Amino acid sequence: MSAAISGATPIGDALSLARQVREGSLSATALIEQTLAGIAARGHLGNAFTLVTAERARAQARAIDARRAAGQALPPLAGVPFAVKNLFDIAGEVTLAGSKVNASLPPAGTDASLIRRLTEAGAVLVGALNMDEFAYGFTTENSHVGPCRNPHDRTRLAGGSSGGSAVAVADGLVPLTLGSDTNGSIRVPASLCGVFGLKPTYGRLSRHGSFPFVASLDHLGPFAGTLADLALCYDLLQGPDPADPACAQRPLEPVSDALDEGVGGLRIARLAGHFEQFAGPVARASLDRACEALGVSRRVEWPMASAGRAAAFIITGSEGGALHLPGLRERYDDYEPLSRDRFIAGSLMPAAWYNRAQRVRARYARAVAEQFASADIFLAPVTPLPAPPIGSDTVTINGMTLPARASMGILTQPVSCIGLPVVAAPVPIEGELPMSIQIIAAPWRERDAFRVAAALVRAGVCRVPPVPPSA
Repeated sequence: MSAAISGATPIGDALSLARQVREGSLSATALIEQTLAGIAARGHLGNAFTLVTAERARAQARAIDARRAAGQALPPLAGVPFAVKNLFDIAGEVTLAGSKVNASLPPAGTDASLIRRLTEAGAVLVGALNMDEFAYGFTTENSHVGPCRNPHDRTRLAGGSSGGSAVAVADGLVPLTLGSDTNGSIRVPASLCGVFGLKPTYGRLSRHGSFPFVASLDHLGPFAGTLADLALCYDLLQGPDPADPACAQRPLEPVSDALDEGVGGLRIARLAGHFEQFAGPVARASLDRACEALGVSRRVEWPMASAGRAAAFIITGSEGGALHLPGLRERYDDYEPLSRDRFIAGSLMPAAWYNRAQRVRARYARAVAEQFASADIFLAPVTPLPAPPIGSDTVTINGMTLPARASMGILTQPVSCIGLPVVAAPVPIEGELPMSIQIIAAPWRERDAFRVAAALVRAGVCRVPPVPPSA
């Protein structure tokens, strides 16, 4: 058995694994057995998995091997293991969404649309992943199952709310995962754990079969250990879905073929104002490296960025609180305190606040849209600082003492509240914990963001830092 897929080492990237399965140098069954062995041996280190779907995975792997033995062509991700945040429906399993409140629900009857699309592409689901309860958080400090632990320092936060999705990739347990991003829940853990993540344009990918949080802000998207894997995964997830009325009826717009295009013709600027004020020294250093590699010197300030973040807070609390008010009345003690108090506060917000927040959001969206008349791509840090210790109540950013959990999304909320596509790309700084930048494109222009990320990969600036052996 190749050391590249042994249970003691990272599983490898999706494209190379799929190629080995198609060529017959590696069976899907062997790959899945090694994946399951790796999860059993090392999964506890980061506390990423909350469910392992071993029998389902074995059955699917056997079916793939049978297809190859019969001489049938195999799909692009044949045999590649993946896992999903546990707010995705998995047929036959209860969709917990990080909470024991949901434990009494009946099992899901069908897979979520995005799981189905990856399965049709040959990928093999191996489990569900840890998250903040009901996706309300930036840290994955889940009191029901324990916190996710950062692969680069197990005493540090992994980020959230899709913490398990980032940890599983960074630890090399699986090459691909799915998560959700309402205010930064893909980008924040991708940054703190040093992997690639994508928050697509609002409405680009189907949300059918995922437990909701904030309907007007929720996005779903992938994580990966390489940019090429992220691009292929995103391409396979795309497409209209009549089961999700919020999913755009747009044709497929693949990005994998854009990775070699270069950035010629793209106008790129870095974000100033709010995005500099709340970026600590390591965050600024990461952005500086990326801008230097791309030859970017122009600074642009988005009007109303702080107001946009404030609007996102009110919309999140109000919609989330309204969704969970019946559950809070019936199952108050079963909610974890970190999310329960915020849901209660949100449910008490006056309707006038929510209406005003939506108006501010609309004004802010128009103001940013005008900025795209003079630039195609904007660059900004993802998180204000590297991963704080688990349990931190406050962080210090440029001399300001701020609440730790809310502040991890201080640079992502102004972007997601207006639905823009973002690639979170790791730009590590020597001697520091991982950090990433946001590569922000205009709506439906994910392709442009991938072109810029690919240029940074070629320049050697953007890379996934290895997990220390001692971790």
